[in-house]
This record gives sequence, structure tokens and C-alpha cells, in this order.
Amino acid sequence: MKVSQIAAKAAVRVFFILLLIALVPFLLGDGIKLQHLYLTPKHAYMLAFPILLILGFITLLVLCSIKKYSKPDMNWLLVVNTVVLIAYAATLYISIYKLIK
Repeated sequence: MKVSQIAAKAAVRVFFILLLIALVPFLLGDGIKLQHLYLTPKHAYMLAFPILLILGFITLLVLCSIKKYSKPDMNWLLVVNTVVLIAYAATLYISIYKLIK
């Protein structure tokens, strides 16, 4: 049970640290390039999976925090969800970065 607590807390912290690091170039960079950047999917249902992923992360984070990371199954679900969210955010960051350069 202790391993799942450590893994869940570490995964969430890594996600938030990477999120802050990813925001730095956008906050310090050229605002003009970002103003004319539009990411529109070809189909509206393509946004359903990222929204579900983010809502699942928020839900699991709140539930694990309320239960003080005492449920190992929920902790591991949070770890898997966070790792997938990190991978999705990394691909999104890379595609936006290519558009800006």
C-alpha cells in the first residue's frame, strides 16, 4: 500500500512540474505568434477523449486526496491516468512548439 501512495503522489507532482515547465516558454515567448495559433480538430468528437482524460484525472486526484491515498487501486488508476495525460500533454506541446517555430 505504501508503494502506491508514493507512486501516485510522485506522478501527480511530476505532472504539475512538467505543466509549469511547459508554460514558461509560452509566458516568456512571443505573444504575437501565440495570438494567431488555432488548433481545431477535424471532427468535434476528437475532443471527447482528452476531455475524458482530464476529467478522470481531476476526479481521481480529488478522490485520492479525500481518502488520503489509502486505496491502492485508486492510487494505481491515478498513476496510469497521469502517465497517459503526461504523454498526451507532451505530444500537444511538441505540436504547438513546431507550429510556433
